[in-house]
Amino acid sequence: MIRKITGLLFLMIPVLINAQEVIFEENFDGNELNMDNWSYEEGDGCPDLCGWGNNERQIYNRDYVAVEDGNLVIEAVKEGEKYYSGKIISKDKVEFQYGEIEVRVNVPQGQGIWPAFWMLGHDINEVSWPASGEIDIMEYVGREPNTVYTTLHYPAHHGENASSKKTNIDNIEDGYHIFKAVWTADNIEFFVDGTSVYNFIPEKYDAEHYPFRKPFYFLINMAVGGNFGGPEVDDSIFPKKYYVDYIKVTALEE
Repeated sequence: MIRKITGLLFLMIPVLINAQEVIFEENFDGNELNMDNWSYEEGDGCPDLCGWGNNERQIYNRDYVAVEDGNLVIEAVKEGEKYYSGKIISKDKVEFQYGEIEVRVNVPQGQGIWPAFWMLGHDINEVSWPASGEIDIMEYVGREPNTVYTTLHYPAHHGENASSKKTNIDNIEDGYHIFKAVWTADNIEFFVDGTSVYNFIPEKYDAEHYPFRKPFYFLINMAVGGNFGGPEVDDSIFPKKYYVDYIKVTALEE
């Protein structure tokens, strides 16, 4: 197991790992973001990735990220003709390889919003996307009520051709729900509120089909519009808030 924190690399010795060992936990206590774990990602993605690669409308700004009452709160708003929202990432601070990842969230509802909890390979700057791999543990698009997506992007299948499972869950927008991914060297299984919704086993274990044997980091954001989240946006819904209660990563048995 590998956990990388504030630039230091810690190797978890396998013989010491058991199913109960928590290797990362974030409860969003206090009233500000723990910058030892997180960084802000801001702007509109330009010039290299305008619209963040999906023709999204939001401009990310740290002013729309808050920690309140034990929750991370990401708010999406419209101000004049512009949309603003928040995004945080754990790149170069919290990165790990394999484990049971659990997150408890409360998603907002409305046409055009796209909250997500996901992961990218730590080597994305070197190999780019989709060679980096992408693990989408929770995606919700407001145009599809009562529905969540769990998805994997990798060179052989990415974008609209990604390996994805769409799950219908009545009233998923009401209250908090727990999303979990159990990630191993051989498969990734996704759960919602304790029920397995998708177990991904690749066709081959090579870089084209399973670039998931390396450290990954977290991303938490709420997009507006875009190829997947929109394209239409109902401006009457704003402001909207996306709540993340906690994140916990537990090591797996060796």
